[in-house]
Order: sequence, then structure tokens, then C-alpha cells
Amino acid sequence: MAARGRCPECGSESLVEDAHYTQQQLVCAACGCVLSEGLLTTTYTDEEHLREVAYSQSTGQKEQLSRCLQRGIRRVQDLCKVLQLPAAFEETAVSYFQRALQLPAFHLVSLEKKELLGGCCVLVTCRQHRWPLTMGTVCSLLYAKQELFASVFLSLQRELGLSVPALSLADLVTTHLSSFRLVQPTASIPAPFLEDKEKLLARTMAIVELASDTWLVTGRHPVPVVTAAAFLAWQSLRPGPRLSCPLARFCRLAGVELPPPAQLRLRELLEILLAMASQLSWLRGLHLDKKTVVKHIGDLLQHRLFLLKRAFSQQDGQEQQDTGLGMGSGSQGSGPPSSPAVPQQQGCPLAGQQQQRGTLRPLLPPCLIHPRKRLRAAAPSAPGVAVTGDEPISDSEIEQYLRSPEEIRAFRKAKAWS
Repeated sequence: MAARGRCPECGSESLVEDAHYTQQQLVCAACGCVLSEGLLTTTYTDEEHLREVAYSQSTGQKEQLSRCLQRGIRRVQDLCKVLQLPAAFEETAVSYFQRALQLPAFHLVSLEKKELLGGCCVLVTCRQHRWPLTMGTVCSLLYAKQELFASVFLSLQRELGLSVPALSLADLVTTHLSSFRLVQPTASIPAPFLEDKEKLLARTMAIVELASDTWLVTGRHPVPVVTAAAFLAWQSLRPGPRLSCPLARFCRLAGVELPPPAQLRLRELLEILLAMASQLSWLRGLHLDKKTVVKHIGDLLQHRLFLLKRAFSQQDGQEQQDTGLGMGSGSQGSGPPSSPAVPQQQGCPLAGQQQQRGTLRPLLPPCLIHPRKRLRAAAPSAPGVAVTGDEPISDSEIEQYLRSPEEIRAFRKAKAWS
């Protein structure tokens, strides 16, 4: 359909109205220049009065945002279904995602960060409801890098002002063990290696609590500690066919990765168990080692608090006993305090306990028992030279700290006044 007017580009009068995807446009037939766009759609208010408006003022401008919102909501819902979360969790995560997309901080972020935003909303919801879910699990489902996911998670927490509690160690144990294939009967797992999930979880929790009481968890990544504790719990529940299974094979059978520090955490746990076993009277004559002590983990955990007090509270208790015995012998005048009379008696249980417990170390963090870097002793100062802080400062030393001419002039002026 021809229209009147002239093209501003080429000056041609052959202008036609062209419907391009139902949008009316005035186009120059000679050069193809688009002179004006038609009125495509309407706003909700003008729709009631059948009035056409420009595209920039229409509801079509918000179409891209609505598609992004719908795609993100579907991603959040799919993630909740994969994790088998309750319906209330899904509603909360969707509401967080909708609130986040309305904030300017998430308008101009990359598409990758917008995809991770849904996973962050799910993680926040689970943490608030004390549902055992780790950041690593969400990252593995979204094929995301943990560093990038953590940055989006912190931004969401800051922008929405959310209070997100930290994941407790007990929740982490539950989450970590739920993915073990050893608690799920399959043809690829030998029958002697299968274990009841509740029994394994309870024994692992007890060993993790023991590790926490003995400074093996503080300041360390929890996954290697949980892996080592689960391995010992699994072996102790059925020691016969499982003692010969190493930690690496256990992780392969369970379908989890072997974290490198897990071997060190296992060694430290076994040292603690051996020290506790030395305090049980019916285990002292068995000559236990790091393999055979696993058979008695149930008894050791049953008397955990008593054995820890007996095995590792040596320093204060020994000093108190020595002090008390020394005072008693001094009052009787039967010798110096260093050689009390009570341990010399035959059949004295206190003397036997002190002899058996005298070589055990105090309960300290491993970083203090085996420090990686030893501090060098300071070089002794020259005899007779004591630093008091009142020593005079020479002029040449002061001039080393003066940099600008103004400071030099001020110093000379102050020196002339003095």
C-alpha cells in the first residue's frame, strides 16, 4: 500500500506500508529505510479503551523479564523435585527467587549467575529449615563452580537481608551418609559389606562426637573427618570381613570421593582410640594395634567420657595427686615430698594407675602436639645491655626518616630553638 511523503535517506516518494510480523511499518521501497514503526500492542489500561500505544510503552517490553522469571521458577521447582523437598520449601524458594529478580543488583548479572540464583534460593530455604543440604551437592547438580556459587549465595543473602544458619556437623553426617551405596542393596556390593543405614549413622555420629571432644574437628574441613569416622563405624559394626578393607576401597564401594586428608584424620582417630583402650582393664592384656582396636569401638564409645578423662587429663590430675601425697608424707616426717610413702605400698591401685598413665600425653589440639613450623629461639642479647626505650636517637638516624624539604626545615628550626 503506497503512502504519501518522501524518504529522508534517498528522497524517493515510493513509500509503502508493510506488515512485518503483524507490526505495521512505513518502509521506503527504493532503499529499504524504515521510516516509522506501527503501534503493536497496548498496555493493560489502554486495552480497555482499545487505544494503540508505542512498543516502548507496551507490555511487550516486559516480555523478556517474564520469560527469565518463568524459566528460573521452573529451574527452582525442578531442583526441589530432584532433592525431594517438601512443597513448603518449594514455595519459599520460589518466593525468594521472585524477590531477588526484582532487585537492581540481579538485573545486569550474567546468565550463568542467574541460573545459579535459583540454586542459592533452594540452599537458603533448606538451611533455614534445618534440612541437611550442602553447597557441594547443589553445585554438582547445577555443574557450577563452588567459588562462583558462593559469590551469588553471599550476594543473595546480603541483598535480601536473610538470616542463614550454618550447617551443623550432625546435619553434614546425615547428608554425607545418605549417598553411600553401602546402605543401598545392589548387586555390585558384596553382602558382607552392606550395612543398615540407621546403625551406621548412629555409630558414625558417636565417633564424630569423639573427634570433636579431642580437637580433631576444630579448624578443619569436616568432610575428611566424617569420611574417616564412617569408615571406622562401618568396620566396627562387622569387623570380621571388613578389617582387611582399606579406606580407598571403602570409598569406591560407597561411591564417594576420598578426600586426601582423610588418611590423616583416620590415623589421629586410631591414636585416640588406642589411648582410650589402654584404660579399660579387660583390654590391657590384648596388645591392641590400629587394626584390632576397631573391634572394641562399641565399648570405647559406651564409656567415652570416663575413658577420655582417664587417658588425657593427666597434667592437672597428676599434679594434684603428687601435691597431696607430698603434703601427707611431709606431715609424717618420713621423707621428702618427691618420694611419697603411698606408692611404695604393695598392691596400691593408685601406684599402678600412675605408672600406667604416666606416659600418656595431655589432651591438646594436634597443631600443638605436632607443629608444622617450629619457632626459632631469639638470639640472646649481649650481657649487661638492657633496652629501656630511653636511649638517645642520633641526628643521622632521624634524618633517615625525613623525606620532604619542609620536614627538614622544620627539624632545623626546632633544633635551633632548643
